Amino acid sequence: MSSEVTVREVRVVATQPEGTPLVTVMVVTSEPGLYGVGCATFTQRWKAVVAALESHLAPLAVGRSVNRIEDFWQVAMHNGYWRNGPIQNNAISGLDQALWDIKGKMAGMSVADLLGGPCREAARVYVHASGDTPEAVLEATLDLEDQGYRYIRVQQGGYGGKGHALHQPAGAAGGAYYDPREYCRETLVMLAHVRGAMGDRVELLHDIHERLQPVHAVEFARRVDEFGLFFLEDALAPEDIEWFDQLRAHSTTPVAMGELFNHPLEWTPLIERRQVDYLRMHVSQIGGITPARQVVLQALPYNIKTAWHGPGDTSPVGHAANLQLDLWAPNFGIQEWCRFSDAAREVFPGTPEVRNGYLYPNDGPGLGIDIDEQAAARWPCETRVIDWTQTRWPDGTPVRP
Repeated sequence: MSSEVTVREVRVVATQPEGTPLVTVMVVTSEPGLYGVGCATFTQRWKAVVAALESHLAPLAVGRSVNRIEDFWQVAMHNGYWRNGPIQNNAISGLDQALWDIKGKMAGMSVADLLGGPCREAARVYVHASGDTPEAVLEATLDLEDQGYRYIRVQQGGYGGKGHALHQPAGAAGGAYYDPREYCRETLVMLAHVRGAMGDRVELLHDIHERLQPVHAVEFARRVDEFGLFFLEDALAPEDIEWFDQLRAHSTTPVAMGELFNHPLEWTPLIERRQVDYLRMHVSQIGGITPARQVVLQALPYNIKTAWHGPGDTSPVGHAANLQLDLWAPNFGIQEWCRFSDAAREVFPGTPEVRNGYLYPNDGPGLGIDIDEQAAARWPCETRVIDWTQTRWPDGTPVRP
């Protein structure tokens, strides 16, 4: 292999084998047969990410050395002058992850090995149990326990508990309605039911998904203390992080935060003030493996753990990147996992697998995953209006999702 390997081509692969648009990147090098893959998925604005990659970042990357990952990340982040934000960050992440994948393949090592070597053989994961009633949530939880999962996030009626009756004015606009106070009441009943039936056999988690006003989130956090949650997820919106002082003062339930964060100045105050226990940023949303590695080291002295965002709108490539970080990070906590279908695994051969509640890597170098472009083409992405983020309170007021 020649000493100077460069980027020859960047190919963007957009596909939706499970109905959710996924944007991935293939960075092809000057070395025959050598390429890397990365995740650039921003489902709600996937076409904008594709355009940013094809029209701006791919031309910037072509001809550059694949060895200079940090240098390229810094150049790409500042090349547009106006910086930060989910479209640019996700686009940069696709290239960043692919470059780490290439470096691992060139070295014959996994990305976890490149970062310093693994601290564990597999990553414990949590999965989602949901239903419209406490009984249905319990049934889903028992089923996941039978499958070997020991960390289970329980939700009733979707985010904000949308299954309850609403008292609306005449002529109310369309949207994804929910009643935050009713959500609180129903969720407390559900948690009591599931914990009462399960005892301490499994760890339970819950996601507020930023659906409450800060004062009500503090009240809710105080009331869930009795259920011994593993953590309470996204209790506050990024705009309300000053309320974490109150949350800490009134609740001893561990807190996980970060799904909507884009920039280090959003999570740094929470780390320095020890206001959270788990950081769960979306790795492609913050720009890829390069900044995620820095988050791990920044949080380590404060005994704050990682719990990277891992929904179905992170591609299997993104999950493979999460796993490499999980295996290496000394302060790894837990990994969200979404259980991919056979169709997704066909498009992304090498997708990590769960055995008895642990996510295991394969023996491949780099990220250990690939993209089958022919299979991906069978599921082209569709453009549609997003409904679930058109959230409203019962009186019709539009609110953050």
